[in-house]
Amino acid sequence: MRPNNFAMKEWHLEHVERVIVRFIKGISPDASSFEKRNYKKYSTVSSCAKQIEYDIKHGVTTDEVLNVVRRIRHEKQFRDLQQSPESVQRLDELERQISAPKKVATTWY
Repeated sequence: MRPNNFAMKEWHLEHVERVIVRFIKGISPDASSFEKRNYKKYSTVSSCAKQIEYDIKHGVTTDEVLNVVRRIRHEKQFRDLQQSPESVQRLDELERQISAPKKVATTWY
């Protein structure tokens, strides 16, 4: 019997997909002021990357995240996102952010 270190890995993988799709879609033109305020506050590249890093800490690998990005680029299910140039630009920006090497903090003694 193997221990399950990451019991909610599947949920975190689904969360990665939801976060990426929400970021790429953007905001609707008829959004309320509350939705606009939340979008401005929480839907930046850095906040999206932070949410993805949180999921990576809980068992999702970077390769799985990049596979989700590839699926969004190529599957028919996401055709409406693939046709919008703004969405593709956001997806490219997010992919660069995810695949960039992370800075390692060093302590000075």
